[in-house]
Amino acid sequence: MSLTRVLLTSGRSIRLDEVRMSSTYGGLLEGYPCRRVNDWSIRSLRDAAVRQYPSLPVHLVEPVRELPEDGHRGLMGPEERLPLVRCVGLFSSHPVGRDDADFSQLVVAWYQPGPELADLAAAVPGLAELPWDGLARDCDY
Repeated sequence: MSLTRVLLTSGRSIRLDEVRMSSTYGGLLEGYPCRRVNDWSIRSLRDAAVRQYPSLPVHLVEPVRELPEDGHRGLMGPEERLPLVRCVGLFSSHPVGRDDADFSQLVVAWYQPGPELADLAAAVPGLAELPWDGLARDCDY
């Protein structure tokens, strides 16, 4: 059973089989969201995806960074906000290259505005443009 499906701009349909979510700023106890904090968050999300799925390729969808007009300006630079939910998902689809493969898989890390999984392609800029055939790995049962 898939949690949701995403239709890529290439025409390929991919299934979200597993997802892990966390709050983007849930552990921020001091300071404010800025470029340095967000760079760390993005690196740690990608690293977590690699640790969770060490045998599969991982792709990070670069998040949209917002600089609010009324944002805080302090010693760490201007406030910069990422979408509020960090996600690591395991996607699958039909094979990409091998005729004898059963399916292909790719681990994707991304940020989204809320916990909803419906219409991910619209909620996550860049997700629908995934170059699946060049990133995913063919697998067997």
